[in-house]
Amino acid sequence: MSTVKNKIVIVTGASRGIGAAIAQSLAQAGAKVIVNYAGSRASAEEVVNNIVAAGGQAKAVQADVSKPADVDRLFDEAIAAYGRVDVLVNNAGIMIVKPLSETTDEDFTRQFDINVRGTFNTMRAAATRLADNGTIINFSTSVNRPMLPGYATYAATKSAVEQLTRVFAKEVGKRNINVNSVSPGPTNTELFTNGKSDKVIGRLAALSAFNRIGEPSDIAPVVTFLASDEAKWISAQNIGLNGAMA
Repeated sequence: MSTVKNKIVIVTGASRGIGAAIAQSLAQAGAKVIVNYAGSRASAEEVVNNIVAAGGQAKAVQADVSKPADVDRLFDEAIAAYGRVDVLVNNAGIMIVKPLSETTDEDFTRQFDINVRGTFNTMRAAATRLADNGTIINFSTSVNRPMLPGYATYAATKSAVEQLTRVFAKEVGKRNINVNSVSPGPTNTELFTNGKSDKVIGRLAALSAFNRIGEPSDIAPVVTFLASDEAKWISAQNIGLNGAMA
């Protein structure tokens, strides 16, 4: 089993989908988890209750990662609860699929505020507040590569996250903090499936070697490994979690 026992982990956007699966996977492996949410308190508390019922430790903390003051409070509450923060998983994100010509200023700003500014805010806080020998795992996307119509702005935000990841890994390596990103392909979550027909989902599933879209359970174990001591030599990397998506 990957060594994450007793590590204190913040998982942003952990009230549902991939984030919830990551929180539960980490807790099952022995980590103490801060289940961050922006607005879905009931869902976050359900994740916490499931973790506790299974014998783990977790606490729900509300914070909008696009707001620096909220991020500071997120770290404050995590440290108050467990004494430190060892791992930051930047999972919070939104996806608006529209042709670039139809993307509004509000669409553009919302995606960059949460996907890029949110990751920037938490990493900037982690530069001084994450424990030495810590780990940061950011979320990019595999749709950066196939040039799918409608994904231009979303893919742009995630490309920015990858570059932040690479440079920041060099900046915090002196504290033995490793920083990586993961790039899921299409995954069976509300974020991905909302508004898509079965035909569209099937077409995207066909991009993988296994003719299916991913599941949160395909993603969470890899993130748990990257959070572990065994993965400390991996840094400044982007790892595709996409079933050989073209």
